[in-house]
Amino acid sequence: MKNVLILGAGLVSRPIVRYLLERTDRGIVVASRTVSKAKALIGGHPRGRAVAVNVEDDARVEALVKEAEVVVSLVPYTHHVRVAKMAVRHKAHVVTTSYVSPAMRELDKPARKAGVTILNEIGLDPGIDHMSAMQVIHRIQGSGGTVTHFSSCCGGLPAPEANTNPWGYKFSWSPRGVILAGRNPARFLRDGKVVQIPGPKLFANRWPYGVEGTGVFVIYPNRDSLPYVETYGLQGIRNMFRGTIRYPGWCETLKAIADLGLLDLEERSWPSGTTYASFLASFLKKGAGSVAERVAGKIGVRPDDPIVSRLEWAGLLSDRPIPETKASPLDVLSNRLLKMMAYAPGERDMILLRHEFVATWPDRPSMRTICVLADHGEPFGDSSMARTVSLPAAIAVRLLLEKRIGMRGVHVPVLPDVYEPVMAELGTLGIEFKEMSHVLLPGPFGAPVK
Repeated sequence: MKNVLILGAGLVSRPIVRYLLERTDRGIVVASRTVSKAKALIGGHPRGRAVAVNVEDDARVEALVKEAEVVVSLVPYTHHVRVAKMAVRHKAHVVTTSYVSPAMRELDKPARKAGVTILNEIGLDPGIDHMSAMQVIHRIQGSGGTVTHFSSCCGGLPAPEANTNPWGYKFSWSPRGVILAGRNPARFLRDGKVVQIPGPKLFANRWPYGVEGTGVFVIYPNRDSLPYVETYGLQGIRNMFRGTIRYPGWCETLKAIADLGLLDLEERSWPSGTTYASFLASFLKKGAGSVAERVAGKIGVRPDDPIVSRLEWAGLLSDRPIPETKASPLDVLSNRLLKMMAYAPGERDMILLRHEFVATWPDRPSMRTICVLADHGEPFGDSSMARTVSLPAAIAVRLLLEKRIGMRGVHVPVLPDVYEPVMAELGTLGIEFKEMSHVLLPGPFGAPVK
């Protein structure tokens, strides 16, 4: 009997490892560059095996893939296609929680020919967002309705009691990934017209956003919403928006960081003794005044602005030496923020995911439906981010092992054969939505009838 191979032992890996050890009969191989992390996840379970592997070592990775029935790739997305090609050669299914790249799409025909399923975007966002949205969309369409408006906003945040720093953020997953997202351009539909946001202006496009029963936050656009018109079967929809939720303050601070040039990915050499202040000053024109004053001038705020205070709180204006001698500006920044913005033992994170639908019918009033997931981490246990990212993938692996997923090729979880059993089981694990609906006056954005 072949095993399940899990590549990666990072921040979100523990729930999937424990789930598969407890709820399947397969051997679970956890492969990581740091074997001690893999051993900690397995916890001495007799069906678990930890192995050391560098994901860049093709021969070693392929030897592990050859022994697997299902491969779960939780390593950085840049490695997924290479791993998937190996899996197709050895007729192993693949599960990832990452967005489908064009290169991954090209594996659809070879995967079908090999009888292999490559299931991507089966995490949180992307993942739970797709599956919960499709449940409502298919229900509306099945009753003869048409979805005219759809928005989906998601964020991983500190729980309110853990929101203890001026940035309003702590890292429950890769800090580099969080910061990298600030480079992405975005597109969405508003009143039937395409709105395009270039990456440098991403954080300038932010809006207040209320989440029922939780509070008021801020949202900004999340990547390209337009492909999901086809993915969700919403051709003709007038409003299509996917956004990211943050506490107030985050967006203007990240915009300042982008404006300063700190999101640059080009690796540089930093002289010994480079301080954070001199690191920051290297992005500014020489002139009179302190680094804080020059930063304020560059981003167009007063020196006592909260943005400058946040940079100071993070130590980015200090005389403390940076630890890196060769790194990109983005990596210097993300490493520093991780040091300052980690969760303390026992602190909880929070996942917020909110959908809004407006639907019309030819023979009854329009309706607005809102679905909200507000999930919290377990004190001294798994984070909500880890649970919501890896448990959908874990359930999908079990369904593949039990031969309950019959589709082959490259897919995302928008078909009932996948989303119905996954969402049902997530509910038994405490990950479930609250849904509310209101009748609307004529027109897609009318007020609820009182």
